[in-house]
Formats: sequence, structure tokens, C-alpha cells
Amino acid sequence: MNMRGILFLIIFAALAYIALQINVFALQGVTGKNFTLFEFFGPIAGSFLGIAGVAAVGIAKIANAIIGGSALGVMDLLKLSPMMFAAYYFWKNGARGITDKLSIIVPLAAMAAFWLHPIGQQAWFYALYWLVPVIVKFLPDRLMLRSLGSTFTAHAVGSILFLYTIPTAPALWVALIPIVAIERTAFALGIFASHVAFTNIMSAVDKAWSITKDVNVEKRYVLFRL
Repeated sequence: MNMRGILFLIIFAALAYIALQINVFALQGVTGKNFTLFEFFGPIAGSFLGIAGVAAVGIAKIANAIIGGSALGVMDLLKLSPMMFAAYYFWKNGARGITDKLSIIVPLAAMAAFWLHPIGQQAWFYALYWLVPVIVKFLPDRLMLRSLGSTFTAHAVGSILFLYTIPTAPALWVALIPIVAIERTAFALGIFASHVAFTNIMSAVDKAWSITKDVNVEKRYVLFRL
């Protein structure tokens, strides 16, 4: 990356950090934990900056932990992975089918890990949600489908971390099934809207500063062409 690309990486990381400070609604099953605006914004960084966008998501999460005074242990680093995998999935939107192996392996591996856990075995159907990112990879590339695949990728990785680190009961996972449907649809709509908004902002910036060599701007989602 050149200096301008690095500048955009820093800007996205800063915006992601700000989004982490804005709570949207409570995380079901965990007292005192909330979903933030970051869930609506984080994955799109991959679309604009590629692997650097994936890194920007990790940088924002690390900065949030350090500024908040938290020690960074192994589990804290693992907690970076759900949104980073979501950003990766969103970045690789153009690769259809098995050409994007990691985007398929991650949700399938999460399903296997869920079914191997004694609690997961008793609520095995919960993990079927993670077929969404796999199926999306074999459908035409549409922004809403891509957003769904991305948020369910984050959900798959996050759920496995939750299952293996926090004591739960099968009834909790069963009770979460309808909540997940609403929550992930809301996140997908937010990701969709964020991507369209930033695409149009970047398109306007491109006219003045020619940024498309450093930032991917999907012109098909530009609403206003001046």
C-alpha cells in the first residue's frame, strides 16, 4: 500500500473504533454485553480496502481494548476473529463457489465444532444458520446476500467462542433461534446501507482525488452520478 492507502486504512480503523463505542442493543444471554454500531459497519472495510480492511477491523478492536484498559490475552485476540472473518467474507464477494474456500470452510468448521460440543449436540439445528454464508457463495453476487453471508459468518465464529468459553444450556440456544433471525437480518440491512452510503461518499471523493487505485469503489452502487 502507498501512503494514501495507509491513510484510508487509518480512517476506517478510526471510524470502526468510534462505532464500537455506540451500543445498539443488548447481547442476549450475556449480562452487560451489547452489540454496537460496529456490527453494522465493520464488514464493509474489507470491500473497500481488501486485506487492509480486514486488518483495520482488528486494529479497531485492539485499540478499543487497550484504550479501555483491558489486558490482551489469547481469548481477547480470539474475539477479534468474528468481525475479521466477516470483513474477509465481504471482501471476497466476487469469488463464487469453491473458488473462495475460506469463506466456505469457516462456517462449515463452526457447524462441526458446534455439533461436537455436548451442549451443541442437544440444539444441533441452531448451527444450520451457518449454511447461509455457504449457500450465498453459490448464488449471484447481490449486496443483500453478501451482507447476510458476512453477518452470519461473524455469528458462526462468535457463537463457537461463546459456546466453548461460557457455560450454557441447550434451552438458551433454542430460545435464541428466532432472535438470531431478527438480529442478523437487522445487521445485514445495516451492512447493506453502510456499504451503499460509503460507496457514494467514496465515489464523490474519487471525483476530486482519484482514489480508485487505492480504494475499491463499486460503481454499480453509486446512486448519484454527477
